[in-house]
Amino acid sequence: MNDFNQIFNLQYWQEIIQLNLTPWRLLIAIVDISLVTLLIYMALRSLQGTKMMTLVRGVLLFILLKIVSGWLGLGTVEWLLNQVVTYGVIAVVIIFQPEIRRGLESLGRTTNLLSAGFLNDSLRKNSHIKAYEKAFDYMSERKIGALIVIEQSQTLEEYVSTGIKLDADITAELLINIFIPNTPLHDGAVIIQEDKIAVTSAYLPLTENGNISKEFGTRHRAAIGISEVSDAMTLIVSEETGGMSITANGEFYSDLSKSEFHDFLIKNLEEANATNKSGNFWKKLTAKKGQANEK
Repeated sequence: MNDFNQIFNLQYWQEIIQLNLTPWRLLIAIVDISLVTLLIYMALRSLQGTKMMTLVRGVLLFILLKIVSGWLGLGTVEWLLNQVVTYGVIAVVIIFQPEIRRGLESLGRTTNLLSAGFLNDSLRKNSHIKAYEKAFDYMSERKIGALIVIEQSQTLEEYVSTGIKLDADITAELLINIFIPNTPLHDGAVIIQEDKIAVTSAYLPLTENGNISKEFGTRHRAAIGISEVSDAMTLIVSEETGGMSITANGEFYSDLSKSEFHDFLIKNLEEANATNKSGNFWKKLTAKKGQANEK
């Protein structure tokens, strides 16, 4: 703990600055600090828009308070903050266990980039888009209701746990069969994680937006609800009209044509894939927006 406290000690940094470092040691120090800064920056960018970003803001405020208390000599406040550091780590691990686990899993999969490469990943995304389009064309023409949730950077583990596990490849034929009426798996939502159909028959939170048109039922309200609490994208087929809709970032894009549906998937799924690789974020959605309250 003493070594950790030195980070917030102004005299400690003054002593380091006053050291006569050789050019080589100075260069190593600069590279070291730059790498740490880059890692912190990438981590913050990847967490933006997720539940953990709220925690990060709290940690940054906590660090600021600790620095100020150390400079002002507020011994009691500094002791209290030290206790928070000691026991807060355990609380964070317990509360954010799903997010931490998925982060470690993603870190473990980074070596796959060397063998699979970006080209193979792009081909997989294109095959998924074709599967979604083929399945939705079929279900739209026959007015088969469907709801598919595509996980992005924020975990959906709490909703995955409510469904029936599949862990199956994404194919149009399987998606169609899942949503055929009066079959065991047709009720609820399909959740896509990574390159797999993770679960079906999952329950989603309903939107509390009172401006949603009454003509949209539970399926659409669940799609809007999950997009309000996460960065997931949802694809919907209306059982009443056969209309295809998409929700993303709390926005509802209703009654899309086949070409608009295709363009939306191409733009946002490929863009989201590039974002996950580089640590950037989705750009603002520019597809046709059909606000529910204008229906």
